Amino acid sequence: MESSEDEYAAFEQKVSRTVYLDNLSPQVTESVIRTALEQFSTVKSVKFIPNLIGPNNLPQCALVELDSAKKAKEVISMIGQYPFMMSGMPRPVRARPAVMEMFDDRPAKPNKKLKCCWLDPSDTDFEVAKEIKNLTRKHAAEIAFMHKLQLEEEEKLAKQQEDTLKGHYKKFKMIEGIMTDRTAHRLARKYNLSVADD
Repeated sequence: MESSEDEYAAFEQKVSRTVYLDNLSPQVTESVIRTALEQFSTVKSVKFIPNLIGPNNLPQCALVELDSAKKAKEVISMIGQYPFMMSGMPRPVRARPAVMEMFDDRPAKPNKKLKCCWLDPSDTDFEVAKEIKNLTRKHAAEIAFMHKLQLEEEEKLAKQQEDTLKGHYKKFKMIEGIMTDRTAHRLARKYNLSVADD
């Protein structure tokens, strides 16, 4: 009995120093998270929460265990104040404290008992359970729709960023071409301006 209580207490400590990250790009890997967060704290472990029901391009979630609960609070506060992006995607990462239900390997709470039963349609709680089931389905549909809108917005933003980068690249290449073929020197002589040599 003592060992199960010790195990549960150690698990509670682990949860207190773990940060839940979501809205992560599908391209984000464990090494990307470690590199991003180890500038603030030592990362003990990174565990991605698998997406078992939606398409692969949905944002990812991860549980990141740090070396202390204090550092976890600092990282959550910092990410909450500034748009923190990983892998160069137009998708700010969100962070919040982890809760026990997020861990699939959580130990059973000592002295806790669960009771399950099937409800008969004539039971007074049957309608309540049915309503909860319908609300859960409605909520899942709303989340799927919001994810779709979010992905469309991010793809549009990523395209704008790509077009801007290409435009800047063309400008720099044009300036480099002008400097290389001595056009700038000819124009400077014509308008009595000085041009620094390469």
